[in-house]
Formats: sequence, C-alpha cells, structure tokens
Amino acid sequence: MNGPPDILSVLAPPPPLPERLRPQSLAEVAGQEHLTGPEGALTRMLQAPTLGSMIFWGPPGSGKTTVARLIGRQAKAEFVQVSAIHSGVAELKKIFDAARGRRAAGRATLLFVDEIHRFNRAQQDSFLPVMEDGSITLIGATTENPSFELNAALLSRARVLVFRALDEAAIEKLIARAESLEGKPLPLDGEARAALVRMADGDGRAALTLAEEVWRAAREGETFDAAGLAEVVQRRAPIYDKAQEGHYNLISALHKCVRGSDPDAALYYLARMLDAGEDPLFLARRVVRMASEDIGLADPQALVVANAAKDAYDFLGSPEGELAIAEAVVYVATAPKSNAVYTAFQAATALAKSAGSLTPPKTILNAPTKLMRGEGYGAGYQYDHDQPDAFSGQNYWPDALGRRKLYEPVERGFEREIRKRLEYWARLRRERGEG
Repeated sequence: MNGPPDILSVLAPPPPLPERLRPQSLAEVAGQEHLTGPEGALTRMLQAPTLGSMIFWGPPGSGKTTVARLIGRQAKAEFVQVSAIHSGVAELKKIFDAARGRRAAGRATLLFVDEIHRFNRAQQDSFLPVMEDGSITLIGATTENPSFELNAALLSRARVLVFRALDEAAIEKLIARAESLEGKPLPLDGEARAALVRMADGDGRAALTLAEEVWRAAREGETFDAAGLAEVVQRRAPIYDKAQEGHYNLISALHKCVRGSDPDAALYYLARMLDAGEDPLFLARRVVRMASEDIGLADPQALVVANAAKDAYDFLGSPEGELAIAEAVVYVATAPKSNAVYTAFQAATALAKSAGSLTPPKTILNAPTKLMRGEGYGAGYQYDHDQPDAFSGQNYWPDALGRRKLYEPVERGFEREIRKRLEYWARLRRERGEG
C-alpha cells in the first residue's frame, strides 16, 4: 500500500510548462525568425555598439516578454522589469531616479515595461526625459497597435518591432520541445493534435498550457481524439476584443471581401466575428452600409435584402437570426458592384459646402403669395407630366453653378439601365436646347 503523498509536492508543484520551456537564447524563440534569425531586425540591433529603445508589438504568447528578458540577460546593463498594470507614477519616479544615479556612475539601465499601452498619456510622457538623456533604454511590450495607443513623441524615440502570431509549424515545434522535456508523447491522435494547434490560436503560451492540461487529464495508455480533447480542455476563446484592433481588423476584412465579391471569405470572417461574441446587430448594420456603399443601384435589391436581414435578426434573435445575416452577406458579396452613388454623394457634399447658399432657379420655386408671384417665383415652370416623353428638360441648378455631372452609373447590373435613361434624357435636353 502506498503511503500518503508528499505534502511538499502537493503544496509546491513544479513551475508551469510554459515557464519550464521558456527559451534560454534568442535562437530558441519560436516563430519570430524575422526578428531573431541571423539577418533579423533584432539580431542586427543587438550587434550594434549601442542598443536603442524598442516597442515590441504583437499578440499574446508571441514571445515579447521572453525576448525582452533574454536581451536583458546579455546586455551590459541593469535590467528592470515593471508592468503598467501594477505600476504608477511613484514607482516610475523611483526607477528613473535610480537610473540617473547609475548613469552618473557610468552604468546603463534597460527598462522593460509590459503592457505599456495601459499607461496614460501623461505617464508615457514621463519616459521622454530619461530616454533623451540616456538614463534608460526602453523596451515596451504591447498587444495593441502602437499608432493608436502610444504617444507620437514616445514612438519617435523607439523602433517598433512586430511580433507575429505563431504559425502551425512554430506551435508544433513548441509541442515537440514539450514532449522532449516530459519524456513522453502528447496523448492525442493526429486529428486531435491538429485541433490543439488550432485552439492555441497562434499563442505559444496557450499551446503549452493546453498540452499540460492534456497530460494531466490522460490516464495510463489513454489517447484522446478531437472530441475527447474538446471535453478535456473545453474551448479557448478566440483572441478578439470588441473595443480594440481585432474588432476593426475583422470588420474591415469582411467589408473588403464583400467589395471583392468573395462570398466564401466573407462568410468566414462573419463566422469568426459571431463566434467571438460580436453583436449580430452591429454586423447587420454593417451589411446595410455595404449594400449602399459598394452595390448601390447596380442592384437596388441589395439594400432591401440587407434591411430584411436586420429585421429578421431583430425578430428571431440568436442563433436563428444569424442565418439571415449570413444570407445577406452572400447576397451583397455576389451582387454586381458600383460605388457610383457613394462617389456622387461625396462630390455633392463637397460642392454644397464649397458653393455657399445659392438660391435655386425661381422657375422651380413655389409662389404661395402675390408678392412672390410678382417676383417671378414659379414663372415658366413646366409640369413634366404634361410634356412630351413626360420630360421637360428644364434647368434645376442655381444659375451661378450651372449644370453639373455628379452621378456616373457604371456598366454593371441595374445601373446599365440607369445609364441608358440618363443618356436618353441628355439627348432630349440637347434637342430642346437645354444643354
């Protein structure tokens, strides 16, 4: 009979697998060869006589913190690490004062700030003096687009290095290293292994955490298939924040797939956003916008279908109503495209703003009073339905502007018919001497 478990092993488990597998050199960093390879941008920076400040921008689990620590280990400088989540002005001031003291003594300070985008503008500005006088070399790490989240002054003093989400080959490399460390294969069949790689969603830390969960859950001799894996590890939420860049990237991708007439890609991005918890009504509203901006009168029915999808979702809710949005996405993606109305409206808006408050021709103004009739309001107006072809061809533009051409229908879809009508009316104007 086995004795009781060692109480120390229960209270003090080994470090998590991602920590035990943390790379010990830049060469071991997976998936960032464009930075850490022999000709990588970071490799070249580290070979220079002095090290400049850097901003590491990339998704979670791409190796930003690991690389910063490795640089700190090989740099001839005091390495200081803080997190913007837990640090404030008082702590920063202490760090800066200590860095100035080291500089006076001829020693450098390398300051690593994790989640640097969480510092407000004033806090970010506090870095500028100590960067300028050489007291610190800054390495900031962020998951958010630095162009939006960091001060321009700070960005001008640092080079942005982009870390990529790990591809499948890099995730597989990490899993193989984990198997070597553990001395046993991951108990997954081929399909389940591929599913785990997908679940990691480009996050190396997540991949190793999932692998560790699988090893903990597996009984002696047990191998999980894809369904078993899903039961063991549940499901990792996609990397997506409705208030941040991932949101705008995916809606931009969806819109451009519709504009580019690729219904399959459009459905893929729609599904990704819905799967990540996006508000379906937001997506329905965007499809309405696509119908009016990119299809317009090439297919007037597109706006009707998009509005109907929005109403159907309002009526049915999730998940049934989401199919109506998918139907609308396919419709607008496969519809003939024209931005002629969109372009014409932009031109009309610019003209209205630049031309001032010009009065329409008196001919087309109502004259409800004797004074207005005396001033010529409505004089000479031709009622179009009483004219040949139900078309008078009279001028409707302010005299100071003259006739302008704003709407140029394309030779696609229903706008081909509209173009024929406009050309027909233009010919009638010329014949009647209206220009």
